[in-house]
Amino acid sequence: MTACGGEQPIFSTRAHVFQIDPSTKKNWVPTSKHAVTVSYFFDSTRNVYRIISLDGSKAIINSTITPNMTFTKTSQKFGQWADSRANTVYGLGFSSEGHLVKFADKFAEFKEAARLAKEKSQEKMELTSTPSQSGAVTRNVLSVSKPGKKKESAPGDLLSPLTPESINGTVEERVTPQMPQHAEARAEPSQNTLPFSHSSSSINKHWEAELEALKGNNAKLTAALLESTANVKQWKQQLAAYQEEAERLHKRVTELECVSSQTTVIKSQKTELNQTIEELELALKAKEEELETLKAEVESAHEFQSQKDVLTQKLQESETRNQTLEAQLSDLEQRLESSQLEREAFRKSLRSLLELLDSKIFELTELRDTLAKLIEGS
Repeated sequence: MTACGGEQPIFSTRAHVFQIDPSTKKNWVPTSKHAVTVSYFFDSTRNVYRIISLDGSKAIINSTITPNMTFTKTSQKFGQWADSRANTVYGLGFSSEGHLVKFADKFAEFKEAARLAKEKSQEKMELTSTPSQSGAVTRNVLSVSKPGKKKESAPGDLLSPLTPESINGTVEERVTPQMPQHAEARAEPSQNTLPFSHSSSSINKHWEAELEALKGNNAKLTAALLESTANVKQWKQQLAAYQEEAERLHKRVTELECVSSQTTVIKSQKTELNQTIEELELALKAKEEELETLKAEVESAHEFQSQKDVLTQKLQESETRNQTLEAQLSDLEQRLESSQLEREAFRKSLRSLLELLDSKIFELTELRDTLAKLIEGS
């Protein structure tokens, strides 16, 4: 992806951006609400490296790297550098020490490249300022200073060394081969040439500054547009992922609601079993009382031998029924115990499901907060 104005992003990372407080020169003032993209750009037309960061459409960092800059790591995750042109100090807070080290390495690499470019530009400027080329420079300046006319340089003329790029040492100037017509220009320039030269230099500097300002604004707007487009695509992808997660959690809640309804049925069955057990216990007590009555009647009725067989038969029937009831009671106790075990197991399963639901709801809440922050940041 290539930005307008000849700039190309060559390294990007994410960090929290700060600037030094201009009043106190001690405290850091955050210029971004959250971590933003910080990129190194290379301007091939000016042969310079810049650090650019945008918060939405606002440029919060626009710093040109010069050989006298120094990036200082003040902690494991924080670094800073001073920009004399912007009259401020920038600070970056990274999520890890590795990101800080990579950014510092790139800073040192591009600082060295800027130094080499400046030295090469100075060598070219020394070549263009030799006496053998003074006549061509004067002739080029005079051609620019004429009002109402725009004259292109002849094939043998040199590029003007008085552009802002050449003064700052950021553009490698090209020296064309010497042509025979330069031989005439070796003569000492006349006294009337100097005023025109200074006037042309001022006009040339003014229009070059205007052109660079327009290029800078164009690059900022293009970078902001590209960043906004990338952010919109990323937000759409995140929103789709959040919608899928919400749908999955909704299905999970529906399943848990079904399990909860089954729990209600089990509770009702347990209540019925408890009522049946109570009724059987009451019946057992009644039968035990009846058995005691029969035994008392047998003991008190020795004289009724004829009724003894009948009472004995009733006693045997009562014992048989008692055994049947005891068997039923034992069966009910076993069923109750198994029901309690099942209830306990179900309770544990339900508790684990509730814990899972709580964790998913918490994750969904965090995702919602993150999405809200992204929407507020946009």
